Amino acid sequence: MRHKRVRKTVRRAFTGALALACLAALLFAALQPPAARADRPPYFAIRGAKIVPVSGPAIEGGTVVIANGLIAAVGKDVPIPPEAWVIDGKGLTVYPGLIDALTSHGLAAAPARPAGAGPGGPPAQQAAQTLRSQGPEDRPGTTPWESAADELNASDTKFTQWRNAGFTTVLSAPTQGIFPGAGAVINTAGDRPGQMVVRAPATLQVMYSSPGGFTGFPGSLMGTIAYIKQMLHDADRYDADQAAYAKNMKQRRPQYDRAERIINRAMRSGNPVLLPGNDPAEMGRTIAIAEEFKLKAVLYGGQRAYEAGEMLGTKKYPVLVNLRWPEKQRDADPEAEESLATLRFRANAPSSPAALQKAGVKFAFYSGGITAPADIVKAAKKSIDAGLPADAALRAFTLSAAEILGVADVLGSIEPGKIANLVVTDGDIFNERTKVKMVFVDGALYETREPERPAERPAGNLTGQWTLTFRSPQGEQPGSANLTMAPDGTVTGTVTSQVGTSTVSSGWLSGNRFNITLSLTMGGQSTEAVLSGTLEGNTIKGTVSFGPASIEFTGTRPGGGDAVTEGGAL
Repeated sequence: MRHKRVRKTVRRAFTGALALACLAALLFAALQPPAARADRPPYFAIRGAKIVPVSGPAIEGGTVVIANGLIAAVGKDVPIPPEAWVIDGKGLTVYPGLIDALTSHGLAAAPARPAGAGPGGPPAQQAAQTLRSQGPEDRPGTTPWESAADELNASDTKFTQWRNAGFTTVLSAPTQGIFPGAGAVINTAGDRPGQMVVRAPATLQVMYSSPGGFTGFPGSLMGTIAYIKQMLHDADRYDADQAAYAKNMKQRRPQYDRAERIINRAMRSGNPVLLPGNDPAEMGRTIAIAEEFKLKAVLYGGQRAYEAGEMLGTKKYPVLVNLRWPEKQRDADPEAEESLATLRFRANAPSSPAALQKAGVKFAFYSGGITAPADIVKAAKKSIDAGLPADAALRAFTLSAAEILGVADVLGSIEPGKIANLVVTDGDIFNERTKVKMVFVDGALYETREPERPAERPAGNLTGQWTLTFRSPQGEQPGSANLTMAPDGTVTGTVTSQVGTSTVSSGWLSGNRFNITLSLTMGGQSTEAVLSGTLEGNTIKGTVSFGPASIEFTGTRPGGGDAVTEGGAL
């Protein structure tokens, strides 16, 4: 009898998993990045627009000609081929496509550690084992042969999301381990990886994280640094050992080590080696390693550069700045005291790009885990408000990023001969009201259309903590939402469900109807879900849509939420 119950439980679990897999399949099929229309010509001309080439002064009333995926001409009065599709640029501004200088887009997400698992427990040990290399030495977290270009999933919906926000290129790099692998410069449109890769390998990633926890090797920051230096020493002499053996084969033959060979090639390729550097101590540690091994190092993090301007200005290593500025957690205890150092960090982090600019350090921006791409440019605006010139901020998203990643010969500015990656807006790119109207990637046109938003004034307020119930094919599932609504009805916040906590990428309340779009990850792939329905006092109900599939949900708000006046929210 007991065996029957076990089989029934297993069968129910399998059926539920199968249903979830089918739902995920429908979701991914519905959300494939749309290709550029096949009936559109390979020739375009944007005429009469403000053109901001970045490599030179802005051109008022200028023209950009695109031919076969490249920028053919740019200027005030340039001839337009008769076969070109002419776009009226009056009132529009043309920028180089934006570059997100460090992401993991298109790569499988790192496996989550089970809740309650300590850093040295079995899950950590298992993760450490799976990340060991196959050389003659024990190489924890060392898989430099892993390549973002080889593992790329072209259908990752983050490419579409980023492209719609004006990002035409990203650096995608593995993130699991100490030497996790090689990054690739990727364009954000294409049906398959071969169409999207601009340069691979482009970078070698190094991380100061120990996959083994306290019970495994290296097990500490000091051990990790020692291991990194030993690995670089071994890789540095790899060629010399092989050459010495080739001259005198009577000596002991050096062992083949794939990790050493690939890191050696990376060190000699001229490609950037990305090393952590978020605070002055970490920056100093990274600079010492870079100087000892003569690396073409690039620091990533940079959020406390406001404290290290003099050191960075002297060494002149480029910096990738993480735009996910420190902020107080939404669910933090409002009564809990915070240290002065924490408050200073939160207040001063956005001034770090200005400090780098003043010190003469080349820098670029990266999203750092921001899930709503529109928030990336908003975060850069905070740096402008903190003293960074707007043209320097734009350069950090374009030409400086291309220079640091070694692709400035083909990307980063509007110049003849470069890849036609462009973003066309209806105003200044750092103005919150500015909209991206169209994007060109490899010369193909992608028009962006925002979902229609009703103009009716909000008849309530979605602000508050909500308890949700999702009615899935497997039965009712619990969830929650932490939402904030602005007076105009714009909704921000997070929603938590069985697949984790997701950020609201866009949302609104019009009358008593709401529409909330979430950026989430399912099966290691990024996608979107849309919650839509109605608000009645402290109750909401509606559907969650994943492409053609949908499930119903309800929600309640204990405590009543914020006050509402007649005709709208306070």
